[in-house]
Formats: sequence, structure tokens, C-alpha cells
Amino acid sequence: MSDLTRSPWLRAALLVLAAGLAVYGLASQWTQVQAALAKLDGWDVAGAAVSAIAGLGGMMLAWRALLADLGSRLPVPAAIRVMFVGQLGKYVPGAVWAVAAQVELARDYAVPRRRSGTASLVAMAVTLVVGLVAAGVTLPLVSAHAVRQYWWVLAVTPLAAACLYPPVIKFGLDRVLRVLGKAPLEGSVSRGGMIRALGWTTLGWLCYGASAWFLISVFAGKGGGSYALSLGAYALAWAVGFLIIFFPGGIGPREVALIAVLAPVMPSASALVVALVSRVVMTLGDLVWAGAGLAIGRASRSAGPGDSRPSPDPDPPLVSRRAGGGPPGGR
Repeated sequence: MSDLTRSPWLRAALLVLAAGLAVYGLASQWTQVQAALAKLDGWDVAGAAVSAIAGLGGMMLAWRALLADLGSRLPVPAAIRVMFVGQLGKYVPGAVWAVAAQVELARDYAVPRRRSGTASLVAMAVTLVVGLVAAGVTLPLVSAHAVRQYWWVLAVTPLAAACLYPPVIKFGLDRVLRVLGKAPLEGSVSRGGMIRALGWTTLGWLCYGASAWFLISVFAGKGGGSYALSLGAYALAWAVGFLIIFFPGGIGPREVALIAVLAPVMPSASALVVALVSRVVMTLGDLVWAGAGLAIGRASRSAGPGDSRPSPDPDPPLVSRRAGGGPPGGR
């Protein structure tokens, strides 16, 4: 990555662009959003929003646990800033902006690029695997139609789970670094670190399921079966949006998948309402956390990063320049 990304003006411009695209995603659907909200109780929407914010917090703590396990223990305020301000990059078309932004923001706290990049990539993999497992466990019990239609998503679960084995993680990332002409990682995620990340991620997914349940239960009842449906439906829809990388933030595929999963158990109009409002509360959650991160600002750096494991190299940019030529590849 070029050192130009260290420019405060360029970083501010990218942040404004990302936040603007997120807000545009809400404004462009505002008429439908208003109609959807009219069919829901205010307490249900509030419960969905609070649960979504809690779920995002759980995912942040999972990422922070991985980063600490790799050797850089960030204070919670610093982790909030890096995780959620950087995560606004997912609203920019392209699959790498969120990770790239998190890597550069983490440099403000003396976290090596390879270390923060590893934590972000592994955190995404953990989120995907736990979501796939949740969908695979719950949906066969409540929506066999969804399993038949999206079997290809669930089919990647064993492979994705195998990729969470710490030696496999290190092997794969070292190969990527070798292609980029970089030294291998100085260490890898430990089994204990992975267990802690899985615990926080599972808690985050349970909160995501609760967020969906507050909306779905309005139309499908408030029994335990509706929570299983809510968790499985949202987990599957999130996985579809994540795996189809061409759409920023999963906008579009996630809603289509969620409607398809819910349509057999509720009217299609109700499923559409749930999909739209779910997108709204999750986007608001992103913006709330990002706002908190911006408010924290650079003041949290006074606490120090607690970098407990020295890096064996001066941490050059992830994309370096070869002698007599340009970068070996784009990001």
C-alpha cells in the first residue's frame, strides 16, 4: 500500500466517501423504509437496533482478541476506532477497502501492518464460519426450503472451518506474503486465541439473531422456533452477501437471500419489510460505532498499544517496489 494512504487529507476524503455511500444507501430507500417502519412497533425496531450494536461490539472484541494474541494488545477505545472507522470501507465498491483502512488506522498505534491485516482477515473468516455453522444447525429445523436453495453456501462450511486451524492459517498467509515478496509472519494465532475469538464471535452472532428476531417475530410469532429461524435466516443471508464480493457491504444479495429464506414462512411483503429494516438497523449500527470511533480520535493513543511482541522487520508497506519496477501487484 502506498505511503500516500498515510496522508490525513486522503484518509479524511476516503472516510467521507465511505460514510456518504453508507448514508446514501439509507436515503435511496427512504420511502420503502418509512412504509416498513409503519408496520413495526417502535420497541421492536429499537430492540433490533440495540441487538445489532451489541453484535457488532462482540465482533470487535473477537478481532481485538486475535490482535492481542498476535502480539498487539489495543485498549478498547483504540480497538473501537480502528475496527469501526476502518469498517466503513466496506461500503466502498471493492473487496479490500475495509481491511486496508483498518491496517492503516492500526499503524497509528504502532501495530505492524502484517499483524493487523492478519487479525482482520482471520476475524472475517471466524465470523463467516460461525455464521455458516449457525445457519447449518438451525435452518434444517425451521426452513428446509432455504437449505435446498442455498445448499452451496452451507457446503463451504467444512472447508472454511478447516481454514481456522492455526497452522493452516499461518501456512496460507505465509504463501500470500511470499507472493508479495514479504517475509513470513513472525507468529500465528494460537489455539487459545482462536478459542477466545470464537467465543466473542458466537456471542456476536447470538446478538445478530436477536436483532433479526425482534423484526421477524412480529410476523412469525415470538416462540423459540422463531428465534432459530431468525438466527439461521440472517446468518445464511449474511454469508451470501459476504461470499458474493462484488456488492459493497453485501447490499442486494443479503436482502434477496433473507427474503428467499423467510418467504415460505411469512408473506413476501412481510419478508421484504424485515429485509429492509434489518439493513437499516445494521447500517445504523455501523454508523453509531464509527461515530464513537471518530469521537475517540487520537486521544486513545495515550494509553499505548501494548505491543508485546517485537516485529523482526521494519514493517514495510504490504505492496513494495521491486528494483527498477513498480509494485508487484495491486490491492
